[in-house]
Amino acid sequence: MIKVWDTDSGDIIHTFRGHKEGINDIAWSDDREFIASASDDKTIVIWSMELREQVKVLSGHTNVVFCINYNPHGNLLVSGGYDETVILWDVSRGKPLKVLPAHSDPVTAVSFNHDGTLIVSCAMDGLIRLWDVESGQCLKTLVDDDNPICSHVKFSPNSRFVLASTQDSTIRLWDYQISRCVKTYSGHTNRTYCIPACFVTTSTKGSYIVSGSEEGKIFIWDLQSRRVLQIIEAHRDVVLAIATHPTKNIIASASMDKDMTIKFWVDT
Repeated sequence: MIKVWDTDSGDIIHTFRGHKEGINDIAWSDDREFIASASDDKTIVIWSMELREQVKVLSGHTNVVFCINYNPHGNLLVSGGYDETVILWDVSRGKPLKVLPAHSDPVTAVSFNHDGTLIVSCAMDGLIRLWDVESGQCLKTLVDDDNPICSHVKFSPNSRFVLASTQDSTIRLWDYQISRCVKTYSGHTNRTYCIPACFVTTSTKGSYIVSGSEEGKIFIWDLQSRRVLQIIEAHRDVVLAIATHPTKNIIASASMDKDMTIKFWVDT
């Protein structure tokens, strides 16, 4: 099931039900009218916030669908799965536009850049790949010398860099145009789970990198100096999910079995 919460009151607005197995990832369309969900049942479901029901089921993956994201215009979706493919979807038709044989292991994250012309993907094979949306061509492959499992990847807000979380307890900032890692962030523990990292660019004090950690903490780094600025004792289990508010200085975190909570952290 998917639960939608009111961030001000903490109340549940709605619970969506429809998948036959567990849900691995969800994505909001930019207009906040739709939610897409990726499931172990090999499908993607699109849910309408207005109608409070599912409006489309996308079938095309042959194994678990692990990750999903909308493009900025909301007319395309990208998904990745255990079948090692990245699929680009036409949302209105509910059909695949391109099926990319992207990786040699399960795909762990997919994301569009700010204008929707590029996709970045990463996988358990340790590779980060950049794709041209129009042609479906792989433009670049980024790989670290040690080749650790890549848990999560996303573009920076200006789309000049990609931020990659890897299961050697390191977060790397890549300048993909020159295929070079320009900054690394460490101190947290990430060796088992796919834990995302986020940018914080809403603060007047500077820009930050935020990530969860497997010992229940949230780490905040200064983006430029790479220094750990704050460690928050957040949860009693692995901090598996992190999100940053688009306009306010708020971080949301969620944990696992021993601490089934979502918490908001406000910069006062």
